[in-house]
Amino acid sequence: MWFSLTFLAAIGSGLMAGLFFVFSVTIMNAFGKLPAPSGIAAMQSINTTILNPIFMTAFMGTALLCVVLAIFGVVRWSQPGAAWLIAGAVLYVVGTMLVTMVFNVPLNDTLAAVSPDSAEGASLWRNYLEVWTRWNHVRTVASTGALACFMLALRAQ
Repeated sequence: MWFSLTFLAAIGSGLMAGLFFVFSVTIMNAFGKLPAPSGIAAMQSINTTILNPIFMTAFMGTALLCVVLAIFGVVRWSQPGAAWLIAGAVLYVVGTMLVTMVFNVPLNDTLAAVSPDSAEGASLWRNYLEVWTRWNHVRTVASTGALACFMLALRAQ
């Protein structure tokens, strides 16, 4: 059972790492090349579209698995791979979930409140692109690190 949960956490972390990676190296750069109203409208659309059952299951389900695996790692500290389970769980929960909730979501909420064609929107957009992408890089590294830790935990089991 623990092997299966770790495997699922690795898959979830990998899915999130891939999503964040594509945003960091492609999507945000492409949006930055668009006129501000177009970039804002596109990001606003993504921010509403992404909140769907498939994404939420992968994103939140992985977080739930991480909590379970971290507890397992602490309780069974002497078992092979326990430290990797805890490290992967912490990387995902802190570097992916917490960063998303504390930084990216508030930025998304602020962007959602502006009109894409307004001067306020254009001013906000320049800062949004830089700050949101910087925090997205953190999420990319954290979820990739979590994936690596879960893979090492699987190898140790």
